[in-house]
Amino acid sequence: MNLPPPFLCIADDATFWPWFTWPDFSEWSNKDDTVVVIPLTGFADWGLGHPLDAEEALLTHVLRAAVRRREADLRMLVVPPLRFALGPEPGCAFAVEPEVLHGLIDEVAGSVGAAGFRRIVLFNSSPWNEELCRAAGRDIRIARGLQMFCISLSGIGLDFHPIRGGTRDAVKAILDEIASGEISANPGDRGLGGPGAEALAAAAGRLVSLFGEIRSRPPLANGGVLRIVSTT
Repeated sequence: MNLPPPFLCIADDATFWPWFTWPDFSEWSNKDDTVVVIPLTGFADWGLGHPLDAEEALLTHVLRAAVRRREADLRMLVVPPLRFALGPEPGCAFAVEPEVLHGLIDEVAGSVGAAGFRRIVLFNSSPWNEELCRAAGRDIRIARGLQMFCISLSGIGLDFHPIRGGTRDAVKAILDEIASGEISANPGDRGLGGPGAEALAAAAGRLVSLFGEIRSRPPLANGGVLRIVSTT
C-alpha cells in the first residue's frame, strides 16, 4: 500500500529534498545549475496575534509560491527549515547561541555540497538572524568553495521587525489569511484570499526575480577554491 509522505512543512513536493532518493541525486543532471534553498526560521511572539511559528508559516508559503512560479528550466531543491535560530528579544523562544546556529548552517550546507550541488541560498525570516546569515554565507564560501546567496523576508517586502517594519500590515494580513484558510495549504487552490494573498503574491514575485538573478550568475572560478595571492 502506498502511503502519503509525512507532513514536514509547507513545501512544493516536486522540489522538496526529503522526497528524493540517493539514486535520484546520483543521477541528477546539471547539479552546478541547480539552486538549493535552505530556509531559516525562528520561534517568536511578534505581537501579531499568531503562534510562535509565524515566521515559518509566512516564509514557507512565500517560498512555495515562488518555487511554483519559477521558469520551467530553473532546477531547484528546498531542504526542510532550520527552526532554531537566534532570539535576543524576550518574545523569542527556543533560541540558540550564534556559534550553534553558525555550525548548523555550515553542517547543512556542507551536506548539500557533498551531494554535488554548488549554489545555495540561505532564505531567512527573522530580522535577528540577518547579519549571522551573511557571516555564515561568507565563511562557507571561503571554507567550502560553495556559491552562497542570502535573502531575507525583509528584502522582499515582508519584515517582522517591530520598528523597521513599520506597521507590518502585509505580514499580519498574510498570516491572518493563512490562519483563516483563505490562503490554502492545498496545492490545487488558487485565487483565494484578499489583501494578504495579494501581498504574498507580490513577495513571491520578487523572490522569483532573485532566483532568476542567481541562476544567471556564472559558476565560481577555479571550482570555488580561493587562491591566496602572496604580497611578498
